[in-house]
Amino acid sequence: MNKLTSRIDKERLLLGIAAPLLAVVAALVVTALVILSTGKNPGAAFSDMVTYGFASDSQVYILNKATTYYLAGVSVAIGFRMNLFNIGVDGQYRLAAFIAAVLGGALSVPGWIAIPLILICAMATGALWAAIAGILKVTRGVSEVIATIMLNSIATAIIAYLLQPGRLGELQQGGTLVSTKPLPSSSYFFTINTGPAGLLDGFIVVAVVVGIAYWFVLGRTRFGFDLRTVGQSESAASASGVSVKKMVATSMIISGAVAGLVGMPTLLNESHQYDASFPAGIGFTGIAIALLGRNNPVGIALGALLWGFLERTTNHLEFQGYDKEILGVIEGVIVLCVVIAYEVVRRYGLKRQQQKVGAELAAQAAATKKQEVA
Repeated sequence: MNKLTSRIDKERLLLGIAAPLLAVVAALVVTALVILSTGKNPGAAFSDMVTYGFASDSQVYILNKATTYYLAGVSVAIGFRMNLFNIGVDGQYRLAAFIAAVLGGALSVPGWIAIPLILICAMATGALWAAIAGILKVTRGVSEVIATIMLNSIATAIIAYLLQPGRLGELQQGGTLVSTKPLPSSSYFFTINTGPAGLLDGFIVVAVVVGIAYWFVLGRTRFGFDLRTVGQSESAASASGVSVKKMVATSMIISGAVAGLVGMPTLLNESHQYDASFPAGIGFTGIAIALLGRNNPVGIALGALLWGFLERTTNHLEFQGYDKEILGVIEGVIVLCVVIAYEVVRRYGLKRQQQKVGAELAAQAAATKKQEVA
């Protein structure tokens, strides 16, 4: 029995390694073919990406980008674990960052008070905006996909309306850019000086804490067990006494709260204000990263680092004469290869388990028949 268990564990381990390995190989092959079709040398492109991507200044850039992408990925993953598609992370984090920027610019308290207030405001705004979609789903049966898409548009309109001179925005001196009132320097989040490589955003610490909390709550608490149970089978969860509607609404609220933190590295570590140049589209990047990481906190971290690496290196490739659209192609290819590879490996593993069970049942039947004959 111990030998059988050991053999199964080894096979599971091999299958777990095979999926990402197959995905990487397939992504490299397809990407090489795409680059080759443009008349460029894929070998030279990959070599340049590796050389430039592992330079010290690139590493800091990648970590800063990965911090934001990781928070977006975790936010999406919380919904995925409940079979909810929170496509509204983009609107949730931008509205949260805008409201938090307005609050931060109006505060005149010490930083150790202002920063927590800004973070709480951002999380509360994101949670409330996501709660609208959650409530609509559990009370009216409205698809969270449709609701969050519409809420993204509404959030964009609200920000555009309020971010005007005389409302909550103000013109920058000597320019035409409209922004919220800049945060006082006491409200800046700390940075880590890495020397010539640049400044590493201190918000990476918050991202690590969020990742640990995500792992602990979903994997080590009753709430996380109930959430995963509802995601796998609503009927089974209901039979065990879990309120499905309550879990749906709660998971959307938590997802929105984490989404509220997505814009904080930019606001507290970089721009210190909200204006028209504030990054958009990160919520959709989080969807790809959550898929890439299979909703696992470590996998999401690796996916976020990979996304930051690709963004840094493909932007550099553009200056080397490669098409600028290559980034979108590579990202899309990687996501598709990962999804397909994991599905192929999952089906193979399921087939192998069925074969093992069939073989064990056949062996037991033969032994029983042999005993009866004897």
